[in-house]
Amino acid sequence: MNRRLSDSGWLADGPLAQLLAVLDHAGEEARVVGGAVRNAMFGQTPGEVDIATTAMPDTVIERARAAGFKAVPTGIDHGTVTVIVDGRPFEVTTLRKDIETYGRKAKVAFGRDWKADAERHDFTMNALSVDRAGAVFDYVGGLADIDARRVRFIGDADKRIAEDYLRILRFFRFHATYGHGAPDPAGLAACIAAREGLGHLSRERIRMETLKLLRAEHATPTLAVMAEAGLLETVLGGVPLLASFENTCKVERAVGLEGDPVRRLGALAVLVAEDAERLWQRLRLTNSEHRRLVSIGEGWSQVVPAQGEGAARELLYRLGPDCFIDRVLVAWSRSPAGAADGAWRDLATLPARWTAPKFPLRAKDFIKRGAEPGPRLGAALAAAEEAWIAAGFPSDKAAIAALADAALAAASSGPS
Repeated sequence: MNRRLSDSGWLADGPLAQLLAVLDHAGEEARVVGGAVRNAMFGQTPGEVDIATTAMPDTVIERARAAGFKAVPTGIDHGTVTVIVDGRPFEVTTLRKDIETYGRKAKVAFGRDWKADAERHDFTMNALSVDRAGAVFDYVGGLADIDARRVRFIGDADKRIAEDYLRILRFFRFHATYGHGAPDPAGLAACIAAREGLGHLSRERIRMETLKLLRAEHATPTLAVMAEAGLLETVLGGVPLLASFENTCKVERAVGLEGDPVRRLGALAVLVAEDAERLWQRLRLTNSEHRRLVSIGEGWSQVVPAQGEGAARELLYRLGPDCFIDRVLVAWSRSPAGAADGAWRDLATLPARWTAPKFPLRAKDFIKRGAEPGPRLGAALAAAEEAWIAAGFPSDKAAIAALADAALAAASSGPS
């Protein structure tokens, strides 16, 4: 024990306190471990809470059910039981030590050794535990590394990475989130030496970790280190646009938007639509993420504030708010204008001031006018919508009716 939490109130109330009281007595010990403790030490909200215990899984299940909690053996082979208290789930895992490791998989033995269990974690700051009284236990130097804002592997960095090559990306993501200054030299060297291991990871896992990294507070200098080390191009499959990425972060803050990882990925790696296709395949992005990146690649270079409010409204109507903001912010990031530019700010905040209306005409409106279902009706509908946009989205019924009549007349007089 090296320290006490300055604020341990989150341990003393609610479902967590109830569960700890059930597990932490009668010869067994239970503590909160991992990320929740790390976050609390940084003065942040603990977030998701995991619990480690000396009790065997069957004892955890027995005690939980006796207290009226739901207990689900979600990972019983590795000692994990999910206990649900008042609708809130907690993963409770029996203390373990590795007997053998096979990449991400390991043969484990249950035990009662808190130090051995802590040494199974990746980074020292993730290996802290805290009891329900707020006493922090540190077996690997995590507190000193938190004080120094240093992300450091536990034990031999090469071995930690060989257990799971995703730890290469996690090293940089945690540094971008919690670190200060240059990354830990030993950790950085180990990541560079093992970089070919990234090729063994699933694209889904790389996507997940990459998007988390792009959201981090100090992502830009960390990405720069990754680029210098030859790691970032391996992930993205292309040359990173670091200046565009950093400028996008700046303009997001300038207009009061939270950092969006998909938009930031577009700023970092998409110049043309083909770049979006590469990233889609390389990172197995969702269809929605892919569409946003394609939209950036297809049109960011045509966006300028000088086109005026009318053109901006038309673009917002056609794209929708998300893709509109993506294009505008990425275009702004690649323009000579700074983050304080008023014209760009007005353009980027248009969705907050104006909501694009729905096109007021439907096929039935043309059928009422005598149109037959078929290609000409579709052409009339499309022509009317274009005329409505060009007229500035009128809402007056007479104006809309005139647009419909003119579009239908033009379609009817056209070639068969």
